Amino acid sequence: MDIGPAQSYMLKLTRKADYGLIALKHMASKSGSASAREISDTYGIPLPLLSKVLQKLARNGFVTSEHGALGGYRLRRDASKITTLEVIRSIDGPIFLTSCFTEAHECGLAGKCNVREPLRKVHEEIQRLLENISIADMCDEEDAVAGCGPGSLKLEALISVGPAA
Repeated sequence: MDIGPAQSYMLKLTRKADYGLIALKHMASKSGSASAREISDTYGIPLPLLSKVLQKLARNGFVTSEHGALGGYRLRRDASKITTLEVIRSIDGPIFLTSCFTEAHECGLAGKCNVREPLRKVHEEIQRLLENISIADMCDEEDAVAGCGPGSLKLEALISVGPAA
């Protein structure tokens, strides 16, 4: 079944989004700036791709670039004020679970689809979840320095999907 160009908009984080989140968490766990080389070497991320991601993060107001011998990148805002949803959107664009939720929303089943409404609810919950997870929430206790506070308990509560008691 061909779903056309909407296929590229399905919910799947790109490596760029992954690398952006990794870089922001790394910066949040440091008290100073972090160079692209440092982040690249620490996580095994290709430096050219990471550099492009960092430039995009800088253009979108998440980080600031510092020049000089001790330069690098530093968070522009507190890690608790940067949501995973806004980071992912700034790198990948809008997030869609299915083609139903794109602007074109033409899948051929529009008038007959019996899962559109349940999928809409899932889509909204995924958006809400990502909007409620900050970079600080992604930090562990060993990261508890600067703007990176131990948010693992909140994160576990947010993503708990077990059966209701």
